Amino acid sequence: MNAFAVRTAIDLDAPPAAVWRVLTDSTAYPEWNPLIFSLTGELTAGTTVTTRVRDAKGKERTFTPRVLVVEPNRELTWLSRVGFGGLFDGRHSYQLEQLPGDRTRLRNDEEFRGISVPFLRSMLRKTIEPQFVAMNNALAARLAQDV
Repeated sequence: MNAFAVRTAIDLDAPPAAVWRVLTDSTAYPEWNPLIFSLTGELTAGTTVTTRVRDAKGKERTFTPRVLVVEPNRELTWLSRVGFGGLFDGRHSYQLEQLPGDRTRLRNDEEFRGISVPFLRSMLRKTIEPQFVAMNNALAARLAQDV
C-alpha cells in the first residue's frame, strides 16, 4: 500500500503532564494552535471528534477522525479517512516521552496511506509538514506562558 509519513519531534521544557494538559485542552486550540485551530468532541478511545486544520498556505479542511488511543501523559492517536476505504487515511499520533529534568520529547507524527498518497506526497511535504513544526513551536511557547 502507498504510504508517506510526516514525522516531527521537539524537546519541551515541561513535564509530560503539563504537555498533556495543553494537548488535550482543545477549547484553547484557537488561541495557540496554527495547525488544528478547532477540535470538538471527547478525546476518548472509540469516539469520533471533529477537527479543523489549516495548511501552510492557509487552506482549511474539516476531518472527523476516530480516536484510537488515549494514554494520559503518553499517547494520543486518531485516524481520519477521506473518501471510501483505502483512498486516503491519516493516522495522527502524539507521543510523549519523559526526559531528565522534568522535560518531555513530543513526537508529532502522521502516517498517510491510500491509493491517492503518491499524488499528494509533494503537497503534504510542502503544506502540512511545516504546520506540524509550527504547532510544535507554538506548543513550546504556550507551555512557557503557563509555567
